[in-house]
Amino acid sequence: MSHETTLLTADAAGFARAAEVLRGGELVAFPTETVYGLGGDATNDMAVARIFEAKGRPRFNPLIVHVDRIETAQGFVEWSHEAEVLASAFWPGPLTLVLPIKAGAGISPLVTADLPSLAVRVPAHPVARELLRVFGGPVAAPSANPSGRISPTTAAHVAAGLAGRIGAILDGGACEVGVESTIVGLTDGPTLLRPGGLPAEAIEQALGGPLARNGAGDAVTAPGQLASHYAPGATVRLEAESRREGEVLLGFGKVECDLNLSASGDLTEAAANLFAHLHALDAKGAPIAVSPIPETGLGRAINDRLRRAAAPRD
Repeated sequence: MSHETTLLTADAAGFARAAEVLRGGELVAFPTETVYGLGGDATNDMAVARIFEAKGRPRFNPLIVHVDRIETAQGFVEWSHEAEVLASAFWPGPLTLVLPIKAGAGISPLVTADLPSLAVRVPAHPVARELLRVFGGPVAAPSANPSGRISPTTAAHVAAGLAGRIGAILDGGACEVGVESTIVGLTDGPTLLRPGGLPAEAIEQALGGPLARNGAGDAVTAPGQLASHYAPGATVRLEAESRREGEVLLGFGKVECDLNLSASGDLTEAAANLFAHLHALDAKGAPIAVSPIPETGLGRAINDRLRRAAAPRD
C-alpha cells in the first residue's frame, strides 16, 4: 500500500495527528529510548497486518506492545511477583516482559503470533510516553525499518527505509540507547530471551538470582522455529482448488468457500483475518482445506503460518 508519509513534530498538533493516524488503522513511526518503533493499534487486526506488510517481515513473529504505565500493562497480562519487581525497578525503560496474556485482553492475535503470552513494555522516551497517553491504547511496535535492515535511531533513518509505506513519522530526535530492549520471559521462570539495552546483570541483581538463558521462552521469540505451530484439532490441506467431501474451505479470492480470507485477493486483509478464520473453522470440527495463496509480499508470511498449521503433529 502506498502512502504519503507525513513528518510530524513532537508538539501538541503532532501528537494529536499521530494519534488520529493510529486510530484510523494506519502506522506511525515514533522514537523510544532504544530505537524508533513502527507503531500500530495493537487491538486492530488490519493495523497489525500493515506492520508486517510495511516491514516486509517474513513471518508472524510476536510483536512488543508499548503502553503508557504499569497499570495499563496489568490490564493485559497476568501479573506476577517477578513482574512487579522488574517493572518497579526498570519501567519506564528498555525492558520488555513476556507474561501470560489475560483472557479477553482484546489484543490482536497477530501481535502474539497466536501464543498465550504477550510481550509488553513501558518506554521511557518522553515522546513515546506522550503519544501513548494521547492515543489512549496499546501500540504494537517492532523497529521501524525494513525487515533485516539496520535498526533506526533517527527519523531520517525511518524515512530512508519506510517513506511511502507508512502514514507518519513522529520526529523526536536521536534515540539515546540505540539498541533494542532486553526481553525477559516470565511465563515459566525468569528467562533472558533477548539481550538489549538493559544489562542482564542488573536484572539478575533485582531478582536476586540468575536468569535462565534458554528453554520455554524459545517459542515466544521465535515461533517460526517450531515445525508445527497452531495445530488445529482438524487436519489442514493446502493449495486446495475446491473442497472435498466433509471438508470446510478457507478461501482466498473469488471462490465459493466457508470463510474467505479476502474475496478481493488483498493479502493485507488476508493476513488480518488469518488467525480468527482458522479458529472459527477449527470450531466446526471438520478437516480444513485452504485455497492457494500467492507466495509474494504478505503471502509468504501467510503461507509460512499455514504450512506450520498443516505440518505433521508429534
